[in-house]
Amino acid sequence: MAFSPFSWLLGHFSLDIGIDLGTANTLVHVRGKGIVISEASYVAVNKRSKEPIAIGDAAKEMVGRTPANVETIRPLRDGVISEFEITQAMLEYFIGKAHQQSIVPIPRPRVVVGIPAGVTEVEKRAVYDASKAAGARVTYLIEEPVAAALGAGLAIDEVRGSMVVDIGGGTSEVAVMSMGGVVTSRSLRVAGDELDEDIVQYIRNKYNLLIGIRMAEDVKKTIGSAFRLQEEKTMTLRGRNLVTGLPEAIEVSSIELREATENSVQTIIDTVRDALDETPPEILSDLMDTGICLAGGGSLLQGLDDRLTDELKVRSWVAEDSISCVARGAGIALEDLNKWKDLFVGLERHSSRH
Repeated sequence: MAFSPFSWLLGHFSLDIGIDLGTANTLVHVRGKGIVISEASYVAVNKRSKEPIAIGDAAKEMVGRTPANVETIRPLRDGVISEFEITQAMLEYFIGKAHQQSIVPIPRPRVVVGIPAGVTEVEKRAVYDASKAAGARVTYLIEEPVAAALGAGLAIDEVRGSMVVDIGGGTSEVAVMSMGGVVTSRSLRVAGDELDEDIVQYIRNKYNLLIGIRMAEDVKKTIGSAFRLQEEKTMTLRGRNLVTGLPEAIEVSSIELREATENSVQTIIDTVRDALDETPPEILSDLMDTGICLAGGGSLLQGLDDRLTDELKVRSWVAEDSISCVARGAGIALEDLNKWKDLFVGLERHSSRH
């Protein structure tokens, strides 16, 4: 085949992007640069024109503060697209922002997008179409727990088994892997968002105080826990008293937060237990050595690894930079397509461009 300078440039400067399109946050990994974007999955739109006003962290700052003609939207629910056009606009923004950092502005990038395990064909197609419409030259889909395992550095291509629990904003994913494939998996729509809602409801019922979802998220990150702490903590919450209608501040403890989120945390633990129950004995033996890897933003809930270890009798540990595991894993998969091609869902084969 004759040498083509254009083909050489295409392969040399092609931008490869791994995207963790999360319910709460979107992270973008660019080959050779690492994580270049980590922003909230929010879009502020004009209600009349439906045009985006702000995207990402800027839109999240507007939550609860917008005038009547502006609405802040999370276009993904439970890890899947609920607002197609708005998700497309959000992807265009993030891909364009990543593209600005490349040496050459063309060609359009190759993109790997993480999706929850067990989503329907329609939901897969929505993510694929949104990515292509947002400017991707080639789009691949990869299940989030598999990408998280890659990003966490687990040797999923070896015979020895490994296990990952990826807890995001909308979904919690559990996968046991061996020899480059998934042996057992579970997916449930109980994750960080559910914990936030549990806290809002608990404070409302116990103190007749209405707090915003952002304050619930802040208190969860600051003093929330899944296991008893060596030193219990307290934090002040501000909201509206539902009896008087006036502003009020109260102090809550980490013990109360644990009580508020107990049901959701136990649901996640029971799902991990179910996955272990279906795991072959040989791989269970491997897991006694390798442990259970926790990834995703939800894994940062204080004491969650200790709680899993205590209840399941298998050592649990939190991956380094657990929030970015899916995005990093998507990038790793794209760097070596031949090695990881079997991990992709609905792989688009354009061999001449690889």
